[in-house]
Amino acid sequence: MIDWAERAFGSLHQWVFEGIVLPAAGGLGLSGYAEHLFDGTELFLIGVLQLALLLALVRPLEAWRPVERWADRHAVRADVVYTLLNRLGLVPLVVFFALRPAVDGLDGWLRMHGFVPPNLEDWFPWLRAHPLAAFLVYLAVLDLAEYWRHRLQHRLGWWWQLHALHHSQRQMSLWTDDRNHFLDDLIARGWFAVVALAIGVPPAHFVAALVVTQLVESLSHANVRLSFGRIGERLLVSPRFHRMHHAIGAGHEGPARGCNFAQLFPVWDVLFGTARFDAAYHPTGIRDQLAGRDYGEGVIRQQWLGLKRLFGLDRGSRPAPRAA
Repeated sequence: MIDWAERAFGSLHQWVFEGIVLPAAGGLGLSGYAEHLFDGTELFLIGVLQLALLLALVRPLEAWRPVERWADRHAVRADVVYTLLNRLGLVPLVVFFALRPAVDGLDGWLRMHGFVPPNLEDWFPWLRAHPLAAFLVYLAVLDLAEYWRHRLQHRLGWWWQLHALHHSQRQMSLWTDDRNHFLDDLIARGWFAVVALAIGVPPAHFVAALVVTQLVESLSHANVRLSFGRIGERLLVSPRFHRMHHAIGAGHEGPARGCNFAQLFPVWDVLFGTARFDAAYHPTGIRDQLAGRDYGEGVIRQQWLGLKRLFGLDRGSRPAPRAA
């Protein structure tokens, strides 16, 4: 079944690239970027499939058992834009081009000095005969790194000024996962890529890990009353578990500057003492929003205010009046 799906996707990828993307690139004088455009086409198609799954499976859950019902979904619109930019490949491509020289330079420097990053199969040869087990081990290591990256986003003051945009959504939904400052995205994706390079994640596993993580994160942000039960809540991050991370007064203002940091596996929060398995579904946002601090509504203003916070130029701005 998996082999059939891979072949079907590969055929679709090849058809779209050769039939649409490559001729268009030739017409625009971009044929020299064919390799990058090939990768970009893959990202685009993967994003389309992800969006189809989210709309077919997660959006009905939100309609069926919402935590909150909103008469006005105006605040969600910007999140939809962020999701489309990320999942359809535009932001990943920009990040890729921005980080590629640094990652290639690091890889070349390591190899020049005789260090070839080993992969997990070198350390544990039995994984070569068990590709699914190898993928799960890579996924767990990457998720552990993501846990600590997420904690640093809350712990380091300058990083929080960027990450606060993600937490400022009072109407959290399946679209909220990609609501990030673009500079925050650049740092986070660089972190993920460097860790993957350090442990030798194969390209196919890297793409699969990225897709799995994104799908689970979209579900965990969904506006749905859903938990995975006493045992399941400790195996995979659920919407209820992650909502506590976004809760006003707990998500960032708690004793550890947050809780429930894990992206996929709550075991990291359990091991490092940051897990909260509350049964309640709390309101989301940041405490200073209650005093009127403005984090912006549209994408452009949100990005601008994030930069102002980063450089200490935003001292708790009040919201601008909404245009009629």
